[in-house]
Amino acid sequence: MFESAVPPTPAGRLRDILQLRFTDLFAALSAHMLEPISPASPWKRLLKVAGYAALRLVGNVFRPVKNPENLHGKVWLYVVSQNNYDSLHFIREARPDAVLVAGQSKQIGRYNQQVNRLSLRRKLLYYGQLPRVYRTLRRTEGERAWRFFDLIFNAIGYYEVYRRALRHYRPRAVVFANDHNDDARALLLACQAEGVPTAYVQHASVSTHFPPLGFDLSLLEGQDALDKYRKCGPVRGRTELVGMPKADEFLARRNQAPRVRRVALACNALDDLTAITHTLDYLLREFPDLTFTLRPHPGDPRDFTFLQQRHPRLQFSDARQQHVFAFLEAHDALVAADTSTHLEATLLNLASVYVRFGAHGVADDYYGFVAHGLITRANTLPELGTWLRRQQQHKPLDLYRRAAYYNATLGTPDEGHSQQRALRLLAEWLPLPR
Repeated sequence: MFESAVPPTPAGRLRDILQLRFTDLFAALSAHMLEPISPASPWKRLLKVAGYAALRLVGNVFRPVKNPENLHGKVWLYVVSQNNYDSLHFIREARPDAVLVAGQSKQIGRYNQQVNRLSLRRKLLYYGQLPRVYRTLRRTEGERAWRFFDLIFNAIGYYEVYRRALRHYRPRAVVFANDHNDDARALLLACQAEGVPTAYVQHASVSTHFPPLGFDLSLLEGQDALDKYRKCGPVRGRTELVGMPKADEFLARRNQAPRVRRVALACNALDDLTAITHTLDYLLREFPDLTFTLRPHPGDPRDFTFLQQRHPRLQFSDARQQHVFAFLEAHDALVAADTSTHLEATLLNLASVYVRFGAHGVADDYYGFVAHGLITRANTLPELGTWLRRQQQHKPLDLYRRAAYYNATLGTPDEGHSQQRALRLLAEWLPLPR
């Protein structure tokens, strides 16, 4: 394990934990996307802080944690979402020493009842740090410290509580699928301080805005991820390229349709609802013979039911219930903006096109899929229509080959066996108990 460089002060640690929140990229998010994370109104932020204090800080005190599994001396698989769960569950199935864990009140979608919980009852005890931490961050981050005061408030205490949990349970290692959420970063710093080995399994496409890799072992999907992390800062620890473990069972069922008949549209909270509506209006009007399915991101809180009333033949996929690959394998093409679903679609040999839903301030072609030739781009609705008509006539059967830069096992004997490759590397790094 490499030597830890945990910031020595509470303010320094909070800056490290929240570093993505203080970037220009985060500040440039659209108002509708930032609002549920950190409201624009100072009064709403204060109300959010009060609600967090009452429901989480005080509420957790009166909700003791009783886990179904023993966490002592185990390998923790730390999850912050249902996508994380899907990405790490194969390790739980293969290793008898592995347990899935999450923060006490963390929402893990359909897996809420299937993960063990780390108690946050003592988090309340560390809020005496708040005045000094805020003053320091105000000096270093300027107005953004006040703009994201609620996020600073929420993050206090994670590091200290997780250090205590590590000392109590003494896990053999902690495996992450997220490297930038506040609580995940706090646990990573706590592991470094306590000398607990850490590993990272990439669960989705990454960007050059992520924090630098700081794990002992990082299992990345392909060269794209490693190149991007090198731009984020020094890459610490050992890195291996393993492909995409969660895709294994679906790669043998690649789409072999020679023409597009079923079109998926994926959107996230970053996308403008008016632009999504206009796109659907156009597609459903121009292509009456095609089937269209809309899949909002599982974390998108907006109400899309009006689209069902507006377009009765439009189908919907519930991302909280249906696995992304199960959704994609029922379609021949994907229309979406900035989402890693483009990569997953290409791996299954769907025709995929990048369409921006609105002129938000976040980087264009965020993941670089268009720049690296993974997918094509339509800048206008007529361009989208032209592209889709071509795919109606002929969809190539080798589109998936474009993903080799993103998936290291593509075209190798390990293709479709990324889980086994990842498990071998994890076992070399941390042998199974006898």
